[in-house]
Amino acid sequence: MLKEPFMPVVAEDVQPKARGHLQSPETTDQEQVEIRVRGKTVYVPSVQVNGRNVINIGKWIRIATVQDEDLVEGDTVTDPSAFISSLKQTALRFDLFTFGQRPPDAEPKYDYHVEWDNAAVLPITTFSHWWQHCTEYSVRKAVNRAKKLGVLVKQVDFDDHLAEAIYRIYSETPVRQGKAFWHYEKDLKSVKHELATYLDRSVFIGAYCEGQLIGSLKMTYVGVTATIMQIFSARKHFDKRPNNALIAKAIEVCERESKQYLIYGSFVYHDPDSSLTEFKRRNGFVPMPLPKYYIPLTRKGRLALRLGLHRGVAGNMPKPILKQLLRIRSLWYAIRLQAMERSA
Repeated sequence: MLKEPFMPVVAEDVQPKARGHLQSPETTDQEQVEIRVRGKTVYVPSVQVNGRNVINIGKWIRIATVQDEDLVEGDTVTDPSAFISSLKQTALRFDLFTFGQRPPDAEPKYDYHVEWDNAAVLPITTFSHWWQHCTEYSVRKAVNRAKKLGVLVKQVDFDDHLAEAIYRIYSETPVRQGKAFWHYEKDLKSVKHELATYLDRSVFIGAYCEGQLIGSLKMTYVGVTATIMQIFSARKHFDKRPNNALIAKAIEVCERESKQYLIYGSFVYHDPDSSLTEFKRRNGFVPMPLPKYYIPLTRKGRLALRLGLHRGVAGNMPKPILKQLLRIRSLWYAIRLQAMERSA
C-alpha cells in the first residue's frame, strides 16, 4: 500500500537574521544567519555578494552556496565570473562555490564542472488535463474518497489558529517516513517562526474534516513556478487520503495563478523505490535533470572536487548499500515507534 508522504520544511528556509555592518553593495563583512539543518536551528557564516546572501554549508570543506537558492527570484547567479571574483574578496574563505539552474532552465549555460540534480516537476496546463492524463487511477480514487469522507480542502490564511493546528499534528508522532520526525516536540513559537517564511509569495492549503485540520500544504511562488515547501497529514486520518487531496487543490491554485510548473523537491533522494518517489510519480510528477555547478576556489577545493568529497558520505556510498542502510533505519524506527505506542 502506498504510504502518504511527508515533505519536511526545507533546510535553510528562514529569512536571514543579519549580524554585521554592510560595507558596499557588492560584499560585506562576515555575518551570522539562521538556517535549519535536519530541523534544527543553527547559525552559519554568511556574506552578501552581488545582492545574494552566501552561506557556508560545509564543515571540513568550506562550500559556498546562495541561501534559499531554490526560492530567490530571478537567476541565482547572473554573471558567475563576476560573482566568483566578488566572492573571493569577502571576509570569508571558501573552497568550493556551487549554484544551480531551476525549472524550466534545464540546458547548461556555463562551462564549469556540472553534476545533475533531479527535480520532481509537474508541468501545469489545466486541472482537467492533470486529472485525465497525468494521474493514475489510484490518485483519482483517493481524491474522490477524501471528498466522500467529508474532507474539505481549501486555501487558508496563515495565522495563529493555523499555526496551532499544524503544531498539534507535528506533536502527533516522533517518526515519519521511516526516520525521526524533525519537528516533533518543537514549541509553538518555533513552529510558527519556521512556517512564516516568504509569506508575501506563499500559499497555505488546509485539509479539514469536521472542522479540524488533518493535513496542510505550503507552496512558495518563484517566477512561473510554485515550490512545495511541505506537505503532511495526521496519521490517524491516513484513510481519508488528505495528501492526495492537497496535491489536487495545489494544482487548481497553480492553474488559477498561471504557474507553469509545480516543484516537489527531488524526484529521487537516495532510494528510487521509496514510497515518496512513488507518490510523486503517481501524482504526475516527472524527473527534470537540472545542472548543478561546482567551482573550486582553492587547492583544497580542487582536490575535494576531484575525489567527490563534496557529495558527502551518502553521495559516495554504493546505491545498494545505501538502500539497505535506509531500510534498516526504517525498521529500527518502526520498532521504536511500536514500543513507544505500547508503553503510552
